[in-house]
Amino acid sequence: MIRRAAAAFAALLVLPLFAVPLPAQAQGQYPSQPIKLIVPYAAGGLPDTTARIVGTRLQEKIGQSVVVENRPGGAGSVAVSALNTAPADGYTLMVTDGATVTINPALFKSLSYTAKDVPGVALLGRAPLFLVVHADVPVNSLKEFIDYAKANPGKVNYGSSGVGSAHHLSMEAMKAALGLNMTHVPYRGTGQSVPALLGGHVPVIFSAYPSLAAAIADKRVKLLATNGAQPSPQAPDVPPIASMIPGFDLATMVGVFARAGTPSAVTDKIAAEVIAVVKMPETQKQLAAAGIEPAGEGTAAFQKYLAAEADHVGKVIATAGIKVE
Repeated sequence: MIRRAAAAFAALLVLPLFAVPLPAQAQGQYPSQPIKLIVPYAAGGLPDTTARIVGTRLQEKIGQSVVVENRPGGAGSVAVSALNTAPADGYTLMVTDGATVTINPALFKSLSYTAKDVPGVALLGRAPLFLVVHADVPVNSLKEFIDYAKANPGKVNYGSSGVGSAHHLSMEAMKAALGLNMTHVPYRGTGQSVPALLGGHVPVIFSAYPSLAAAIADKRVKLLATNGAQPSPQAPDVPPIASMIPGFDLATMVGVFARAGTPSAVTDKIAAEVIAVVKMPETQKQLAAAGIEPAGEGTAAFQKYLAAEADHVGKVIATAGIKVE
Protein backbone atom coordinates (compact mmCIF):
# COMPACT_ATOMS: atom_id res chain seq x y z
CA MET A 1 0.00 0.00 0.00
CA ILE A 2 2.75 2.38 0.96
CA ARG A 3 4.54 1.70 -2.35
CA ARG A 4 1.36 2.25 -4.38
CA ALA A 5 0.64 5.51 -2.55
CA ALA A 6 4.17 6.73 -3.12
CA ALA A 7 3.95 5.86 -6.83
CA ALA A 8 0.62 7.67 -7.15
CA PHE A 9 2.04 10.73 -5.43
CA ALA A 10 5.07 10.72 -7.73
CA ALA A 11 2.78 10.50 -10.74
CA LEU A 12 0.89 13.56 -9.55
CA LEU A 13 4.16 15.46 -9.25
CA VAL A 14 5.14 14.59 -12.82
CA LEU A 15 1.69 15.17 -14.35
CA PRO A 16 1.85 19.02 -14.41
CA LEU A 17 5.00 18.87 -16.54
CA PHE A 18 3.12 17.02 -19.27
CA ALA A 19 0.00 19.14 -18.81
CA VAL A 20 1.82 22.26 -20.04
CA PRO A 21 0.61 22.92 -23.65
CA LEU A 22 3.34 22.25 -26.20
CA PRO A 23 2.91 25.63 -27.94
CA ALA A 24 3.71 27.42 -24.69
CA GLN A 25 6.88 25.39 -24.32
CA ALA A 26 7.88 26.16 -27.90
CA GLN A 27 7.25 29.86 -27.39
CA GLY A 28 9.42 29.97 -24.30
CA GLN A 29 12.30 28.19 -26.03
CA TYR A 30 12.11 29.96 -29.38
CA PRO A 31 14.35 29.76 -31.30
CA SER A 32 15.62 26.31 -30.39
CA GLN A 33 16.05 24.87 -33.91
CA PRO A 34 17.03 25.99 -37.43
CA ILE A 35 14.89 28.62 -39.18
CA LYS A 36 13.92 28.49 -42.85
CA LEU A 37 13.31 31.68 -44.85
CA ILE A 38 11.26 30.97 -47.97
CA VAL A 39 11.65 33.45 -50.84
CA PRO A 40 9.04 33.37 -53.65
CA TYR A 41 11.57 34.51 -56.26
CA ALA A 42 14.69 33.14 -57.88
CA ALA A 43 18.09 33.80 -56.33
CA GLY A 44 19.60 37.22 -56.91
CA GLY A 45 16.49 39.39 -56.69
CA LEU A 46 15.71 42.01 -54.07
CA PRO A 47 13.87 39.75 -51.57
CA ASP A 48 16.51 37.03 -51.96
CA THR A 49 19.37 39.48 -51.37
CA THR A 50 17.61 40.91 -48.32
CA ALA A 51 16.88 37.44 -46.91
CA ARG A 52 20.50 36.36 -47.27
CA ILE A 53 21.95 39.49 -45.70
CA VAL A 54 19.54 39.49 -42.76
CA GLY A 55 19.57 35.69 -42.46
CA THR A 56 23.34 35.55 -42.11
CA ARG A 57 23.36 38.18 -39.37
CA LEU A 58 20.37 36.58 -37.64
CA GLN A 59 22.14 33.22 -37.58
CA GLU A 60 25.13 34.81 -35.86
CA LYS A 61 22.89 36.53 -33.33
CA ILE A 62 20.62 33.68 -32.26
CA GLY A 63 23.05 30.77 -32.59
CA GLN A 64 20.76 28.75 -34.85
CA SER A 65 21.23 28.07 -38.55
CA VAL A 66 19.08 30.19 -40.89
CA VAL A 67 18.52 28.73 -44.36
CA VAL A 68 17.16 30.60 -47.38
CA GLU A 69 15.01 28.51 -49.73
CA ASN A 70 13.94 29.91 -53.11
CA ARG A 71 10.45 28.76 -54.18
CA PRO A 72 9.48 30.84 -57.25
CA GLY A 73 6.36 30.32 -59.31
CA GLY A 74 2.62 30.80 -59.37
CA ALA A 75 2.68 34.50 -58.45
CA GLY A 76 3.84 33.58 -54.97
CA SER A 77 1.51 30.58 -54.63
CA VAL A 78 4.33 28.02 -54.57
CA ALA A 79 6.09 29.80 -51.72
CA VAL A 80 2.90 30.47 -49.75
CA SER A 81 1.90 26.81 -50.10
CA ALA A 82 5.30 25.75 -48.74
CA LEU A 83 4.86 28.16 -45.84
CA ASN A 84 1.33 27.04 -45.04
CA THR A 85 2.12 23.34 -45.09
CA ALA A 86 4.81 23.85 -42.45
CA PRO A 87 3.88 24.05 -38.75
CA ALA A 88 2.74 27.47 -37.51
CA ASP A 89 5.63 27.63 -35.08
CA GLY A 90 7.83 30.38 -36.50
CA TYR A 91 10.56 28.07 -37.79
CA THR A 92 9.39 28.48 -41.39
CA LEU A 93 8.95 32.09 -42.46
CA MET A 94 8.77 33.98 -45.73
CA VAL A 95 10.83 36.98 -46.86
CA THR A 96 9.30 38.79 -49.78
CA ASP A 97 8.28 42.15 -51.14
CA GLY A 98 4.86 43.62 -50.45
CA ALA A 99 3.71 42.73 -53.95
CA THR A 100 3.14 39.13 -52.87
CA VAL A 101 0.31 40.23 -50.56
CA THR A 102 -0.72 43.58 -52.06
CA ILE A 103 -0.41 43.47 -55.86
CA ASN A 104 -0.92 39.76 -56.56
CA PRO A 105 -4.28 39.34 -54.77
CA ALA A 106 -5.66 42.30 -56.74
CA LEU A 107 -4.12 41.22 -60.03
CA PHE A 108 -4.78 37.47 -60.11
CA LYS A 109 -8.43 36.57 -59.62
CA SER A 110 -7.75 32.85 -59.16
CA LEU A 111 -4.86 33.18 -56.70
CA SER A 112 -4.70 30.30 -54.23
CA TYR A 113 -4.02 32.49 -51.20
CA THR A 114 -5.03 35.79 -49.62
CA ALA A 115 -3.12 38.36 -47.60
CA LYS A 116 -4.68 36.93 -44.43
CA ASP A 117 -2.82 33.66 -45.00
CA VAL A 118 0.58 35.37 -44.63
CA PRO A 119 0.49 38.21 -42.08
CA GLY A 120 3.39 40.63 -42.02
CA VAL A 121 5.74 40.36 -39.04
CA ALA A 122 8.46 42.98 -39.58
CA LEU A 123 9.55 45.45 -42.26
CA LEU A 124 13.20 44.94 -43.16
CA GLY A 125 13.73 47.63 -45.76
CA ARG A 126 12.49 49.64 -48.71
CA ALA A 127 13.80 49.83 -52.24
CA PRO A 128 12.52 52.81 -54.24
CA LEU A 129 12.29 52.78 -58.00
CA PHE A 130 13.49 55.72 -60.06
CA LEU A 131 11.81 57.38 -63.01
CA VAL A 132 14.63 57.44 -65.55
CA VAL A 133 14.87 58.62 -69.16
CA HIS A 134 17.38 58.02 -71.91
CA ALA A 135 19.97 60.78 -72.20
CA ASP A 136 18.52 61.85 -75.59
CA VAL A 137 15.07 62.65 -74.17
CA PRO A 138 14.86 66.48 -74.03
CA VAL A 139 13.91 66.78 -70.35
CA ASN A 140 15.92 67.28 -67.17
CA SER A 141 13.31 67.28 -64.41
CA LEU A 142 10.07 65.62 -63.38
CA LYS A 143 8.08 68.71 -64.33
CA GLU A 144 9.71 68.86 -67.76
CA PHE A 145 8.92 65.19 -68.33
CA ILE A 146 5.28 65.72 -67.37
CA ASP A 147 5.05 68.65 -69.77
CA TYR A 148 6.77 66.59 -72.47
CA ALA A 149 4.35 63.68 -72.04
CA LYS A 150 1.34 66.02 -72.11
CA ALA A 151 2.63 67.65 -75.27
CA ASN A 152 2.96 64.24 -76.95
CA PRO A 153 -0.18 62.29 -75.99
CA GLY A 154 -0.02 58.64 -77.01
CA LYS A 155 3.46 59.05 -78.48
CA VAL A 156 5.60 58.31 -75.43
CA ASN A 157 6.22 54.62 -74.80
CA TYR A 158 7.39 53.42 -71.42
CA GLY A 159 8.95 50.11 -70.53
CA SER A 160 8.40 47.97 -67.44
CA SER A 161 9.62 44.67 -66.03
CA GLY A 162 6.22 43.10 -66.70
CA VAL A 163 2.45 43.54 -66.47
CA GLY A 164 1.44 44.21 -62.89
CA SER A 165 5.00 44.78 -61.67
CA ALA A 166 5.79 47.64 -59.30
CA HIS A 167 7.50 49.34 -62.26
CA HIS A 168 4.30 49.11 -64.29
CA LEU A 169 1.98 50.22 -61.48
CA SER A 170 4.20 53.15 -60.52
CA MET A 171 3.86 54.58 -64.02
CA GLU A 172 0.14 53.84 -64.18
CA ALA A 173 -0.40 55.57 -60.84
CA MET A 174 1.49 58.62 -62.10
CA LYS A 175 -0.45 58.61 -65.37
CA ALA A 176 -3.79 58.47 -63.58
CA ALA A 177 -2.91 61.23 -61.14
CA LEU A 178 -1.61 63.59 -63.83
CA GLY A 179 -3.81 62.65 -66.77
CA LEU A 180 -0.95 61.41 -68.92
CA ASN A 181 -1.43 59.33 -72.08
CA MET A 182 1.51 56.95 -72.56
CA THR A 183 1.81 53.45 -74.03
CA HIS A 184 3.03 50.50 -71.98
CA VAL A 185 5.68 48.18 -73.39
CA PRO A 186 6.12 45.23 -70.99
CA TYR A 187 9.38 43.27 -70.84
CA ARG A 188 10.40 40.13 -68.96
CA GLY A 189 12.14 41.67 -65.97
CA THR A 190 14.69 44.44 -65.59
CA GLY A 191 17.17 42.26 -67.46
CA GLN A 192 15.23 43.28 -70.58
CA SER A 193 13.72 46.66 -69.69
CA VAL A 194 17.00 48.34 -68.74
CA PRO A 195 18.78 47.29 -72.00
CA ALA A 196 15.68 48.47 -73.89
CA LEU A 197 16.07 51.90 -72.32
CA LEU A 198 19.82 52.04 -72.93
CA GLY A 199 19.31 50.95 -76.53
CA GLY A 200 16.76 53.67 -77.14
CA HIS A 201 13.87 51.26 -77.73
CA VAL A 202 11.83 53.00 -75.03
CA PRO A 203 12.56 56.49 -73.72
CA VAL A 204 11.52 56.01 -70.10
CA ILE A 205 11.17 53.34 -67.42
CA PHE A 206 11.06 52.90 -63.67
CA SER A 207 14.00 50.95 -62.31
CA ALA A 208 16.00 50.28 -59.16
CA TYR A 209 19.19 52.30 -58.73
CA PRO A 210 21.67 49.37 -58.78
CA SER A 211 20.41 48.32 -62.23
CA LEU A 212 21.26 51.77 -63.54
CA ALA A 213 24.40 52.65 -61.59
CA ALA A 214 26.85 52.25 -64.49
CA ALA A 215 24.58 54.10 -66.94
CA ILE A 216 24.09 56.91 -64.43
CA ALA A 217 27.86 57.26 -63.98
CA ASP A 218 28.33 57.34 -67.78
CA LYS A 219 25.49 59.86 -68.16
CA ARG A 220 23.62 57.60 -70.56
CA VAL A 221 20.44 58.14 -68.57
CA LYS A 222 18.89 60.86 -66.41
CA LEU A 223 17.16 60.29 -63.08
CA LEU A 224 14.07 62.44 -62.72
CA ALA A 225 12.24 61.24 -59.59
CA THR A 226 11.77 58.43 -57.10
CA ASN A 227 8.54 56.58 -56.34
CA GLY A 228 9.26 56.69 -52.59
CA ALA A 229 7.71 59.19 -50.20
CA GLN A 230 11.06 60.84 -49.48
CA PRO A 231 14.29 61.48 -51.41
CA SER A 232 16.45 58.37 -51.47
CA PRO A 233 19.94 58.27 -49.90
CA GLN A 234 21.02 56.57 -53.14
CA ALA A 235 20.32 59.80 -55.05
CA PRO A 236 19.49 62.51 -52.48
CA ASP A 237 19.17 65.28 -55.08
CA VAL A 238 16.43 63.45 -56.98
CA PRO A 239 12.96 64.52 -55.78
CA PRO A 240 10.12 62.13 -54.94
CA ILE A 241 7.07 62.03 -57.20
CA ALA A 242 5.22 62.97 -54.01
CA SER A 243 6.55 66.50 -54.50
CA MET A 244 4.15 66.71 -57.47
CA ILE A 245 1.53 64.18 -56.34
CA PRO A 246 0.98 64.41 -52.56
CA GLY A 247 0.89 61.01 -50.85
CA PHE A 248 2.50 59.13 -53.74
CA ASP A 249 4.54 56.23 -52.33
CA LEU A 250 5.10 52.95 -54.14
CA ALA A 251 8.63 52.13 -52.99
CA THR A 252 9.04 48.37 -52.75
CA MET A 253 8.81 47.04 -49.18
CA VAL A 254 10.63 43.85 -48.16
CA GLY A 255 9.71 42.14 -44.93
CA VAL A 256 9.26 38.96 -42.93
CA PHE A 257 5.92 37.13 -43.09
CA ALA A 258 4.63 34.20 -41.06
CA ARG A 259 1.95 31.57 -41.48
CA ALA A 260 -1.45 32.60 -40.14
CA GLY A 261 -1.96 31.13 -36.69
CA THR A 262 1.63 31.50 -35.55
CA PRO A 263 1.49 32.43 -31.83
CA SER A 264 1.94 36.13 -31.17
CA ALA A 265 4.65 35.40 -28.61
CA VAL A 266 6.66 33.81 -31.40
CA THR A 267 6.05 36.52 -34.00
CA ASP A 268 6.90 39.18 -31.41
CA LYS A 269 10.20 37.40 -30.79
CA ILE A 270 10.89 37.14 -34.52
CA ALA A 271 10.16 40.83 -35.03
CA ALA A 272 12.43 41.85 -32.15
CA GLU A 273 15.30 39.70 -33.41
CA VAL A 274 15.20 40.80 -37.06
CA ILE A 275 14.74 44.46 -36.15
CA ALA A 276 17.82 44.25 -33.93
CA VAL A 277 19.72 42.69 -36.84
CA VAL A 278 18.60 45.39 -39.30
CA LYS A 279 19.74 48.08 -36.86
CA MET A 280 23.29 46.70 -36.82
CA PRO A 281 25.69 49.06 -38.67
CA GLU A 282 27.18 46.14 -40.62
CA THR A 283 23.74 45.03 -41.83
CA GLN A 284 22.80 48.56 -42.81
CA LYS A 285 25.96 48.90 -44.91
CA GLN A 286 25.27 45.63 -46.71
CA LEU A 287 21.65 46.51 -47.40
CA ALA A 288 22.54 50.00 -48.63
CA ALA A 289 25.17 48.56 -50.98
CA ALA A 290 22.42 46.37 -52.48
CA GLY A 291 20.13 49.37 -53.02
CA ILE A 292 17.94 48.60 -50.02
CA GLU A 293 17.13 51.33 -47.53
CA PRO A 294 17.11 49.70 -44.04
CA ALA A 295 13.88 50.08 -42.08
CA GLY A 296 13.50 47.73 -39.13
CA GLU A 297 9.88 48.30 -38.08
CA GLY A 298 7.53 46.06 -36.13
CA THR A 299 4.34 44.18 -36.88
CA ALA A 300 1.76 46.94 -36.32
CA ALA A 301 3.58 49.48 -38.50
CA PHE A 302 4.34 46.94 -41.24
CA GLN A 303 0.77 45.72 -41.46
CA LYS A 304 -0.46 49.31 -41.64
CA TYR A 305 1.89 50.00 -44.58
CA LEU A 306 0.78 46.82 -46.34
CA ALA A 307 -2.91 47.70 -45.96
CA ALA A 308 -2.30 51.17 -47.39
CA GLU A 309 -0.35 49.78 -50.33
CA ALA A 310 -2.99 47.14 -51.06
CA ASP A 311 -5.65 49.84 -51.18
CA HIS A 312 -3.51 52.06 -53.42
CA VAL A 313 -2.46 49.42 -55.95
CA GLY A 314 -5.96 47.95 -56.00
CA LYS A 315 -7.30 51.29 -57.19
CA VAL A 316 -4.49 51.69 -59.74
CA ILE A 317 -5.15 48.23 -61.18
CA ALA A 318 -8.90 48.89 -61.37
CA THR A 319 -8.49 52.36 -62.91
CA ALA A 320 -6.01 51.17 -65.51
CA GLY A 321 -7.98 48.01 -66.24
CA ILE A 322 -4.87 45.88 -65.85
CA LYS A 323 -5.47 42.20 -66.47
CA VAL A 324 -3.15 39.21 -66.51
CA GLU A 325 -4.01 36.66 -69.15
